Amino acid sequence: MPETMVAKHAQWPRVADPIFNISEKAQAAIKSLGKENVINATIGALTDDDGNIITLNTVFDEYKSLPNSEIAAYASIAGQKDYLEAVKKACFKDSMPDAHIRAVATPGGSGAIKLAVWNYTNEGDEILTSDWFWSPYVSISEEVGRKVTTYQLFNEYNNFNFNSFRERFLNIASKQERIFTILNTPAHNPTGYSVPDNDWDKILNLSKEVAQNPEKKIILFVDVAYIDFVKDDDGCRKFFEKFTNLPENILVIVGFSMSKGFTAYGMRMGAAICISSSEDVAEQFYYSCVHSCRANWSNCNRGPMKVLTNIINNPEKYKEYMDEKKIYKEMLSKRAEVFVEEAKKCELDILPYIDGFFISIPCEDPKAVSEELTKDNVFVVPLKRGLRFAVCAVSEEKCAIAPSIIKNALERVRGQMLARD
Repeated sequence: MPETMVAKHAQWPRVADPIFNISEKAQAAIKSLGKENVINATIGALTDDDGNIITLNTVFDEYKSLPNSEIAAYASIAGQKDYLEAVKKACFKDSMPDAHIRAVATPGGSGAIKLAVWNYTNEGDEILTSDWFWSPYVSISEEVGRKVTTYQLFNEYNNFNFNSFRERFLNIASKQERIFTILNTPAHNPTGYSVPDNDWDKILNLSKEVAQNPEKKIILFVDVAYIDFVKDDDGCRKFFEKFTNLPENILVIVGFSMSKGFTAYGMRMGAAICISSSEDVAEQFYYSCVHSCRANWSNCNRGPMKVLTNIINNPEKYKEYMDEKKIYKEMLSKRAEVFVEEAKKCELDILPYIDGFFISIPCEDPKAVSEELTKDNVFVVPLKRGLRFAVCAVSEEKCAIAPSIIKNALERVRGQMLARD
């Protein structure tokens, strides 16, 4: 018998996804003990206080009103033209950069990352992101022969660590023609942090400094998957305006997702949006990405494209959508505020949270702490450097008691580690 039938490049460790693994344990506990006795902070989707996924009526009523033919028909490979214009409005709102902008439809934000990584890096290249990051960045990069390297997201004052960013950025620039950086902001997954505008200025000044060498190509991929659940809907988009009049060898690609803002996780709809001072660079982006779309998934889901287009382009529907979403944004904000407040009271160390679905707790041996928490019927996702708590999926009442439970579990694990030493 052959040792393996899988091609060498497709051989990966047989490891279960840690998020789905811990989520299955949480579901088993709920079934056994009742959901009122379990804190399930593993779900990366907005749920109500009973743990049921929240769906915006304005979105799904619009979807159900579409004729069957509109849902069933193929979409254009690049995405429907009206969608490509509407998605720019949805992403930038009143902060659209003065630049050449092109968009291509993708299956969620993940598809946008795949297009950007494949078309704007070379095999063996290092891709830069922060040391707290969404783990599929690695899967997507490794799948095509790239590797992820990280900078420290926070300095000793829990501010954006620009010095670490600069060091790693310049290190890559010294070795590679292309410097590809993923910045997940605002409402970063998994920390809930957002890069401040003044640090964006530093990032762009550094990029311009490196771009003085015409041989260098700087690609800033901005993952805005959670932007529609940021408290300050307009203020959080102001940084987009900074992408006006950049040197031609600096390309910004924004990864937009319908998943969170439209509570349409399974519809798998998003866009890769390029911003360039060069029309030729923007056209290159469009045609390269369209080729990759055809090669990977052919075309995307037409129904959700029509939903976004109809809502964005109809003032009355758009207002209803924004009003409905505001209710759940406020719910999320209250949950997070309670968690942060209680963490402070019990002296639980958490990373700086500003907006978003998640809060992170740094700790040693996250797997051990996550396992210890299951004894308290609390389920959180273990990361490399700590724990991810999904405030998006936990009621305000449970967010109030979770920090002290986590603090106690951390202390028990520390005690066990000291006893072993």
